[in-house]
Amino acid sequence: MTTNTSDSQGTTLDALRATVQARYGAVAQRVVDGVQADAHCCGPAEGSSGCCGGTRETWDPITADLYEAGETAGLPAEALLASLGCGNPTALAELSEGETVLDLGSGGGIDVLLSARRVGPTGMAYGLDMTDEMLALALENKARAGTTNVEFLRGHIEDIPLPGNTVDVIISNCVINLSGDKARVLAEAFRVLKPGGRFAVSDVVVRAGLPAPVRESMALWTGCVAGALEVSEFVALLTAAGFENPSVEPTRIYTRDDAVALLQGTGLDASLADEVEGRILSAFVRATKPGTAPARPRAARTLPTASAVAAPATGSRACGCDDGCCT
Repeated sequence: MTTNTSDSQGTTLDALRATVQARYGAVAQRVVDGVQADAHCCGPAEGSSGCCGGTRETWDPITADLYEAGETAGLPAEALLASLGCGNPTALAELSEGETVLDLGSGGGIDVLLSARRVGPTGMAYGLDMTDEMLALALENKARAGTTNVEFLRGHIEDIPLPGNTVDVIISNCVINLSGDKARVLAEAFRVLKPGGRFAVSDVVVRAGLPAPVRESMALWTGCVAGALEVSEFVALLTAAGFENPSVEPTRIYTRDDAVALLQGTGLDASLADEVEGRILSAFVRATKPGTAPARPRAARTLPTASAVAAPATGSRACGCDDGCCT
């Protein structure tokens, strides 16, 4: 019996999703367990995330040091602990007041909460994730932050549960590389963006020559490396989806020491680090949906105060202007 190609692709996609869900669900649970343990051993007044041991087993060069301390002030510690991104898309996407933002693969919700701050009360920030444990954690973080212009959705980034032409900006933080059907992800992103809308994601990309064992490692796939696109592939897929002006801007290039850290626990020979060095990058990927972007909402006009209205005109005319200043 011949296996249908689409069925085979679907099986592969489902298998990859299950692996990714298992890993990220475990991460969310470790965050919850870690926070509970910290509260027990440190006391609720301290609330330190590291006093009883971190939630990560080893240092990860991809996810480390992505956010400035002042930027995450006031956000729940759990949102930062659950972050497994490779960049800071909200700092690079130039979000404006009143815009609607969608975060693909929102995890514990840190980038959604940061986006909600940037778009303000007249804007909206959506987070989309397929992992129940991460969604539960994100909802808890939303409640702790007291944010009202946020909504978390359950679903897959290959099938976004939003109508077409509804989003101003799509962000994502090291998630698209996890998908087994990246062309479909980009097609869906194109569909839900408004004309003139912006695709502005952080992701891991690779340069040509990544060793085959690394490419084939499922452990490294769920760690955001093996499934990463080459730079030229990402640009080609964005163009094929209909986007204009695609660009890939490296934000971090990983060294040999970083490669050694990435290979730990994967079962791969550490000597591969020599071949991996400089071939793995975190990057900011931008593109635009053709069309005219809608006018960005203006800030509300500040009405003059009563004292200002009552103030007498100082010029020689009733309107307050001097005689020679108006035509």
